[in-house]
Amino acid sequence: MNDQQKPTIFAIFGGVGDLAWRKLVPALFDLEHENIIPSHFSIITISHHELTDEEQRKYLFEGVNKFSRQAPVNEKTWSKFSKYFHYLKGDFKSLHTYIDLKERCDALSKEWKVKPQLIFYLATPPILFGEISQLLGKAGLAADRKYSRIVIEKPIGTDLESSIYLKQILSDNFEESQIFRIDHYLGKETVQNILAFRFANSLFEPIWNRRYVDYVAITVAEKLGVEHRGNYYDKAGALRDMMQNHLMQLVCLVAMEPMVSFVADEIRNKKVDLLHAIRPIPVEEVDDFVVRGQYGKGVIDDQKVGGYREEEKVAPDSNTETFVAMKLFIDNWRWQDVPFYLMTGKRMPKQVSEIIIQFKAVPHRSFPEEASLNWQSSRIVITIQPDEAITLRIQAKQPGPKMLLKPVDLEFNYHDFYNGPLPDAYETLLGDVMKNDGTQFMREDQVEAAWKVLMPVLEAWSKNKPKDFPNYAAGTWGPKNIQKLLEQKGHCWLCPE
Repeated sequence: MNDQQKPTIFAIFGGVGDLAWRKLVPALFDLEHENIIPSHFSIITISHHELTDEEQRKYLFEGVNKFSRQAPVNEKTWSKFSKYFHYLKGDFKSLHTYIDLKERCDALSKEWKVKPQLIFYLATPPILFGEISQLLGKAGLAADRKYSRIVIEKPIGTDLESSIYLKQILSDNFEESQIFRIDHYLGKETVQNILAFRFANSLFEPIWNRRYVDYVAITVAEKLGVEHRGNYYDKAGALRDMMQNHLMQLVCLVAMEPMVSFVADEIRNKKVDLLHAIRPIPVEEVDDFVVRGQYGKGVIDDQKVGGYREEEKVAPDSNTETFVAMKLFIDNWRWQDVPFYLMTGKRMPKQVSEIIIQFKAVPHRSFPEEASLNWQSSRIVITIQPDEAITLRIQAKQPGPKMLLKPVDLEFNYHDFYNGPLPDAYETLLGDVMKNDGTQFMREDQVEAAWKVLMPVLEAWSKNKPKDFPNYAAGTWGPKNIQKLLEQKGHCWLCPE
């Protein structure tokens, strides 16, 4: 326990749901292990289920024992941590639930003889975000702007209009500084290392621009289908579920201008500037910039898998996209006319998230023709998952009497330098919430700017339904026509290795 941290009450709406079980509670347990949890601390889980405190603790222990970095967890360590838990049965739409929550918070404040900070984590369907925030306000739980804050998960709205509407509801009871919009990708170690790699090494910043970079490719591929999320996913699709948040966040970190200082709003300002510089896609030209797809039956790891329309809670004639490939341009001095290729999809051949910075070819090859048969231009590959690494690919002479060039990799792999599993993204981000550090969280103008980039695509797709779904087999790298996005520039899609 940490006496330097502020006393904290961490209330989780949906506290016995899948997110809390898999991510939030294991992350809080790991923070306890790292001595980041304050001395006065309480976790209040709120749900409509009939559970005793003990039943709730037993259920959450199973998640911690499975997903914590410290697993397997011994009973003594868990017994100490589990004392933080209190269960509150209630209806999220009833004011009585929030009055009960306030009474519990007041009782703990009185017991501790100190005013705690109140963190309200909404691990609920997004449709409840607005209503919960309003009821928190009515119950007086949001009154102290300094001590209370609210955390919401993506998706933040379903389009620009709904995002603005949600902002208005949230702002009725919370100031912008109290609202933490969480995107777990920003908590991943390799993602956080992008800024360190770019701006802490003078070697790379001078070549990180249109003069040397040929293109940037960002891939977030998943082997899994929609699993148990069919009901949500069939209304969202890959563009809303992944492109609007995860991939746009990665574009910001790769392409933003250097920050003056490592202060939350300074970094957020740079990200917003970058999003505003993305060239608008004309509605009538969407097909020239974006390819969508939906997986059909296929084979992954030698196992036959069904198509998207066969998934649980998915309409048998669904036109929801499970794959998106997109080409973007950033109109500023650094990146003018450098294409950014973004790709995300489900039922891909492998689970991988990576960023490729592809450099231009040398202006003149001085070596004999036979020396460069395997020539590849230099590139930097930042692997976010599954194996966190940063790789610089260069040309080197192959041993022997002749001058033969061969691509070789200079690699920094996290597991070669750091022992043990890396902190989970939620562990990092929940620690930041408790420290009231908004650096790794999205500000509302950033959310709106990302939606503005994608609104022409949503508009075009709403008018023109796909006629070829499903158009890629599970276990492949998406529809064949993704190559049309690259042909004009003479590029080829680099599938993860």
